[in-house]
Amino acid sequence: MGSSLGDEILKNNSGSNIGVRELLLSGTQALVQATLIQKERDEFLGLNTAGYITGYRGSPLGSVDKEFNKSNSFLAEKSIFFHEALNEDLAATALWGSQQSNLNGEGKHDGVFGLWYGKGPGVDRSGDALRHANLAGTSKFGGVVMVMGDDHTGESSTTLHQSDYGLIDSMIPIFSPSGVQEIIDYSVYGWSLSRFAGVWAGLKCIKDTVEVREIVNINSTNISINKDTTEKFSGKFGIRLNDTPFEQEERIHNQKLPAVKYFVRKNNIDKGLFKNEKSTIGIVSAGKNWLDLMSSLAILGLNENKCKELGITCYKIGVIWPLEDQNFKTWAKNLKTIIIIEEKRKILEDQIKNILFNENKRPNVYGEFDENGNKLFPSSYSLNPNQIVKVISSFVYKTTNQKLKKISPSEGIENSLVQSKINYDPRKPYFCAGCPHNSSTVIPEGSRAYAGIGCHYMVQWMDRSTVGYTHMGGEGANWIGEAQFSKRDHIFQNIGDGTYNHSGLQAIRAAIAAGVNITYKILFNDAVAMTGGQRNDGSLDPLKIIRELNAFGVKKIVGVYDPKEEIDFKSYKNLVELKPREQLLDVQKALQKIKGVSAIVYIQTCAAEKRRRRKLGTFPNPKETLYINPEVCEGCGDCGIQSNCVAILPLETKLGRKRYIDQSSCNKDFSCLGGFCPSFVSLEIGNLKKEKSLNLKFKEIPEPKINFEYESTYNIVFTGIGGTGVVTMGTILALAAKTEKKYVGIMEMAGLAQKGGEVHVHCKISNSSNKINSIRVDSGQANVVIGGDLVVTAAEKTLSLSNRFKTALICNSNELITGDFTRNPQLQIKSNNMKLSLISNFKKKSTWFINSTEIAKSNLDNTIYSNLVLLGYAFQAGLIPLKLQSIFSAIKFNSKKYMMNLNAFNLGRKCYIDNLNKNISTNDVRTEEQKVQNADTFQFRKSRLEDFGGSHIVNKFVKKVNKSLEIDKTLGKAVSDGYFNVLYNKDEYEVARLHVKYLKENLDLNFKNYKNLNFFLAPPILNFIKVNGRPKKFKFGGWIYIVFYLLMFLKPLRNSIFDIFSLSKERKMERQLLISYEKDLEGALQDINRAINFGGPEDSSLYITRADIYIAIWKVTNSHLDGIKKYGYWYPFMKRENCKNIKYYRYCDKKLDEERKLEIISMLKKLSNSSYLNVLENFDKAISIKKTDFHFYERAIFFGKNKEYERAISDINKAIDLSSGYWSIAYTKWRIRFNRLSGNLSAACKDYILIKDSVTQDELSYVLEMDGVNCN
Repeated sequence: MGSSLGDEILKNNSGSNIGVRELLLSGTQALVQATLIQKERDEFLGLNTAGYITGYRGSPLGSVDKEFNKSNSFLAEKSIFFHEALNEDLAATALWGSQQSNLNGEGKHDGVFGLWYGKGPGVDRSGDALRHANLAGTSKFGGVVMVMGDDHTGESSTTLHQSDYGLIDSMIPIFSPSGVQEIIDYSVYGWSLSRFAGVWAGLKCIKDTVEVREIVNINSTNISINKDTTEKFSGKFGIRLNDTPFEQEERIHNQKLPAVKYFVRKNNIDKGLFKNEKSTIGIVSAGKNWLDLMSSLAILGLNENKCKELGITCYKIGVIWPLEDQNFKTWAKNLKTIIIIEEKRKILEDQIKNILFNENKRPNVYGEFDENGNKLFPSSYSLNPNQIVKVISSFVYKTTNQKLKKISPSEGIENSLVQSKINYDPRKPYFCAGCPHNSSTVIPEGSRAYAGIGCHYMVQWMDRSTVGYTHMGGEGANWIGEAQFSKRDHIFQNIGDGTYNHSGLQAIRAAIAAGVNITYKILFNDAVAMTGGQRNDGSLDPLKIIRELNAFGVKKIVGVYDPKEEIDFKSYKNLVELKPREQLLDVQKALQKIKGVSAIVYIQTCAAEKRRRRKLGTFPNPKETLYINPEVCEGCGDCGIQSNCVAILPLETKLGRKRYIDQSSCNKDFSCLGGFCPSFVSLEIGNLKKEKSLNLKFKEIPEPKINFEYESTYNIVFTGIGGTGVVTMGTILALAAKTEKKYVGIMEMAGLAQKGGEVHVHCKISNSSNKINSIRVDSGQANVVIGGDLVVTAAEKTLSLSNRFKTALICNSNELITGDFTRNPQLQIKSNNMKLSLISNFKKKSTWFINSTEIAKSNLDNTIYSNLVLLGYAFQAGLIPLKLQSIFSAIKFNSKKYMMNLNAFNLGRKCYIDNLNKNISTNDVRTEEQKVQNADTFQFRKSRLEDFGGSHIVNKFVKKVNKSLEIDKTLGKAVSDGYFNVLYNKDEYEVARLHVKYLKENLDLNFKNYKNLNFFLAPPILNFIKVNGRPKKFKFGGWIYIVFYLLMFLKPLRNSIFDIFSLSKERKMERQLLISYEKDLEGALQDINRAINFGGPEDSSLYITRADIYIAIWKVTNSHLDGIKKYGYWYPFMKRENCKNIKYYRYCDKKLDEERKLEIISMLKKLSNSSYLNVLENFDKAISIKKTDFHFYERAIFFGKNKEYERAISDINKAIDLSSGYWSIAYTKWRIRFNRLSGNLSAACKDYILIKDSVTQDELSYVLEMDGVNCN
C-alpha cells in the first residue's frame, strides 16, 4: 500500500482531492498539520525522517508554541520534536545543526526536516545565523522551512515590519501563501524545495493569512511534486563537510538559486488565470494581496468570462523571490499593460521590470507609481480592495473605454463617515485587572523610566513618567548613550522576565560595563503574557535571575513580592533583601541614590495567568473578596488611581458617580485597598448572588426564518474588548458552519489588542469554497455587525465596514468604560453621540441597541456572557445564516460550561422576542440608592441630610436651593449638587452610620452567602503611621461594629468642644470650605440679582452676566467638591503649582485677568449646554446694544476657542481700537496668539516685538506660546 501511495505522491498532476479529510484550522494549527503531513509523505517514500521545530513566539505567530505543545506527545511518537528557543537566532543556529546530523555518519534518521518560526524583529536579529545556515545548505532528506510573521499594520508590534528583504539579503527563497490551505501546501513544497536546491525556504505569514481559520484539506497526497525535482535528485547542492565560504558563495548564486527557479517552474507554483488571445491587461499579485485582488474583482463583478471579455488576465505568484522568469515571460507575452499589486516595499515590481527589460515587445509595467509618477499602491501601511478597485477601473477605462461599476454599491459610506466623526478617544489596550504592572511601573515623583517590549510597553499612555522604549533585548542600553549627555543622573528601566531571558541580560551587562546609573525593574510574572501566557523557556525563576544579576556585578538587588503569593523566604534569605510591594516606592528611592547598576526583581504572577490557573485548580485562590460599600464611597477615584485597575467601574447614583468592583473581571490583586477611603470591606463568599440557570421555556421560542440569500459570502463582523470572549463568537459560527458543510473563514486578533483593546473578528460564510477570498471584510461589505462594545463599534475602523443600505447592527449599549477611567474619575463615554453615529451608518429598521452586559449580569450574574446574549439576539433576528441545532452543537463542543453558554445564547433570543413585545427589562437593582432611582433627587438629599444632621441643616439647604432656583434652573441644580456636598460630610460618625445601616442590605443583594467581614480604615489617632506618605490603613474584623455603634451614639457631639475628631486637619478643612462656599454663593447670588435688576432684560449687562452665572455654577459644583476629599490629602489646593489648573482658581493668589476671562468664556460654552449658535447669539445681542471693548474681546475669545481665527482677529482689533493703556496691551497679546495659531507668524512677530518689553516673560509664555518662533 505504501508503494502505490508513494507513486500517487510522485505523480505529476494537480493532486486535487477536495472533500477528503477536511478540518477547520487556524494558520498556526496548519503548521502543526504540515509537519505531520511531511512525516507521512516521507514514510510513504520509505524514508525514516524526523522533524525539529524551534523558534520564538511573537504576533502574528504568538500561539505557534502553544499549538505544538498541545500535540507534543503525539508529535514525539512520530519523531517530530518541538523545542521553544531562548531567542530566534539561537533557534536558527539549532536548525542549522539539525541539517548537520548526517554529515559524520552519526545520524539516527535519514534526515531531519526543520521548521523555524519568529516574527519580523526576530528575522532581523537572526540575519547572521540565517545567512550562514542558508549558505551552508540543507541535508538531502532534511530541509528547513522558516516561517516569518510580519505585522504590516503594526497591530501588535513596535514597528510595521516587512521581513522579505531580510530573507532576500540572506538569499533565502520566499513562499507567500494566500491562506491556511496554502500554509500547508507551501510548507510541503518548501521542504521539497529545500531538499532539492539545498536552501532554506521562507514562508511569509501575516495576520490575514495566519491569524485566520478556514476549512482545509489535509490529505497528504494533495500536493504532487514534479518527478524531476523530487528527493531522488536532492543533495546535489546540500550541506557538506569541509566547505569554504568561497564555494558557498559560488554555489548559492550559480547553482542553488537557478535550482529554485527550476523547482518553481516545474511544479507550476506560479499560476496564470483567464489568459486568452484577447488579453491585454495583466494583473500580478501574491499572498495576502492576491486575496485583495480577488475581492476587488468580485466587487467589480469581474468573473472569469467578464475578465476574458475585457482582456484581463491575472498571475498568482507563489514564490515571490527569486521570481521564476520563463513561465512569467510566457504569460506576459502580447500584454500591453501589467499592474503589480503589492503592499510595503516593492519586491515583485523590480524583478518583473528586470525580467522584461530586454524583451522586444514589452508591456508597460505599473506598481507603486503610474506613468505620471502618481502613487498607485503606497509602500506604507497595507492595501485594501477599495484601493485596488480604483486602480483596476482606471486602467480598464484607459484601455477599453469601459467604465466598471461596483456590483455591491456602497453609496454614502464616505459621506456618512464624515458625519460620524466625533471627539472621543479610541479604546486603547490596557493592563488587565490585577496586572502586576499596575503596581510595578509606579516610580517616585520626579523620576523617569523607559518601557520595553512586552505588556509594560502600554505604561507609556498611563501618565507614569515612562516614555520611550527600545527593541527587544536592548532595554537600558539606550541610556548608556544618553547618560553622558544628559542632566539627569539616573533612570529606571522596565524589563519583563521573558525579555530578560531572551536577550535582555546582555543589556544589563553592557550597562554595568559602561558604569551608568540605572535601576532595572525586572518583572517576574511567570508567563509570557502578551502572546498567551506561556511559561518561560528554560525553567527560569526569580532565584536564577537574582543569582545571575549577582554574578554580573549588579551593585544592589532587592526582591519585591506580593504578600498574597507563596514565597519561600528561606531560599532568598542569604541571597537578597525581600520587601513587600507596598514598600516599592521606598525601595526605588533608596536605589536611586546608588551609583552604578541596581535592580529590582518584582515577583508577582501575571493576572490573566492566575485566572487561567485558578480555573484549573493549579493556583491558590484567596478566600477573600473585596466590596465597596456604595453608601460610603465618595466617588473620588483614588482606588483607581492607586491600583490602575480596570475592574473598578463607575456606579451612577442619586448622589453622583461612585465605584464598584466588577466581580466578573476582578483577579484579586487587592491593590485598590491603597485608595484612601473607608468604603472597602472584605468578605469570604460561598457564591455570588447567582450564577443561576434560567428556567425559561426556550423550546417555545420559534427558530427564525432566514430572510435573505447570499450569492457569494455572508459577512459577519464581531467587535468588542480584548479578553472578553469576542474571538469565541467567531469560533462558534465557524464550527456551526462546518457542521452544515458550509465553507467558512474567520480572522481574529491577537497580541496587544487582547489586553483590553479594540478587537474585530471577521467571519465569512459561503456555500462554495472558491467564493471566500480574503477573509477580511472589505469596506462597506458587512452584512451584520455584532458590537460587543459601543466604543469599538462606533470607531471609524468598524464604521468603514458598514453600508447603510444593507448592514444590520446589534450593539451592546452598556457604557463599558475605558482604561483612562483609572486616572480620570469623571471620564464620560459619549454614548449618545456614538449611537447617533451608528444609526446614521447602518440600515434603517435593522439597528438594535440592547444592554447585554446588564442582561447577562442580571440573569446570569456574570458579564462574561454578554457577547453570547448578543449572538442569540442576532440569530433570532434572522441575521445568522445557520441552523439552531448547529449553533447549539458548536457551543457544546467549544466550552466546558456549555449549559451556561447555551442559557446566555437563548437569553439573547428571548430578549429579541421580548423586545418585539416591548416588555424587556434590563435594569438590575443593586444598592439602596438605586432602589429610589425614580424618587426626586432633591427630596432624597433632604432625607440624607435629615439623617446626617437634623432639620436645621435641611432648612439651610432648602433655603439656598430655592433662592437659586428662582434665578435660574441650572444654577439651582448646581447649588443643590454643590451645597449638598459641603453640608453632607462623611465624617467618622457618618461612615459608621452608613456601614451599620446599609452594608448588610447591599451585600445581601450581591452575594448568596458570606462571612468574616473585615474593614480597612485609617483611624485619626493612628495617622502618624505612614505608608508612602499616607496614613496607613488597618484591617479590622467584624468586632469594629461595636465602635460603629458607639460612634452613632456619640453623633450629637459633632463639631462641639467634646468632638475629638473636630481637631483633625480634614474636619477643619471641611468647616472652612462650608464657610467659604456659603460666602461665595451669597456673593454670586447678589451679583446676579444686581445685574438682573440693573436695566431689565434688554440691557446688555444681562447677556454678559450670564457668564458670571455659569462661573458661579462652576464654583459651587467643582472647586469646592474637589477640595473636600474627606479621608485623604489628594488635593492640597493651596499649593501654588495647582494654580495652573483651572479648578483651583478660587484658592490661588492671583491670576492674569486674561486667564479669568478665558475661564468665563470656556465655562459659558461648557456649562450652559448651549449650542454654538445660542452662545453666539448672546454675544451678538450684547454687542448690538452696547459696543464695548470687553464685549468684542469676549466674542473674540469665543471665536478663538472655535478656531475661527479670522473672526477672532477682527473682533480683537475692534477691542484694541476701543481701549487704551493696560487693556490695549492685554488685547494685543491675544491678537498675537490668534495670528500665531492661524499661521500668520509675521503679524504675530510684529506685535510681539511691539509689546515684549511691557509684559513679563511668564505672561508671554503662557498666553502667546511664542517659544521656538524666531521674530528677529
